[in-house]
Amino acid sequence: MTTTDARPVEILLVEDSPSDTELTVEALREAKIRNHLNIAEDGVQALEFLRREGKYAGAPRPDLIMLDLNLPRKDGREVLAEIKSDDTLKTIPVVVLTTSRAETDVLQAYKYHANCYITKPVDFEQFLQVVRSIESFWLMVVTLPPAVSCAQAAAGGPKG
Repeated sequence: MTTTDARPVEILLVEDSPSDTELTVEALREAKIRNHLNIAEDGVQALEFLRREGKYAGAPRPDLIMLDLNLPRKDGREVLAEIKSDDTLKTIPVVVLTTSRAETDVLQAYKYHANCYITKPVDFEQFLQVVRSIESFWLMVVTLPPAVSCAQAAAGGPKG
């Protein structure tokens, strides 16, 4: 995925805090790259979206997931573990974006193969800068993996 692709970059933000969601939306609105942001407010909703279940049957596959750890119904640690154990989802990069500075959370996130762990700043301007940095790195610098179909995942990934 590069900035020359015709379609916008699909981002799934999994965040239960309305203020953090609004800050993320604002920072991404100023983006230099086209993106489309979907929002899940808890872990159950995030997994339904990713698995295209129920009302999310037509949901786009995210190119990037921004995941809070402290979520209602199913916390982000469980969501991360499920994403990274699912052959059809595990190649989607997951950026953990949370208030937790606990060493156990950092270690567990990387144990479950988070692609990076970022602690949310409390300051408004610093939070915007963090989201802009995520956008800059993950959407402009990094080459994101192509979507893997269920058939390709069952066969061991894309061929070629």
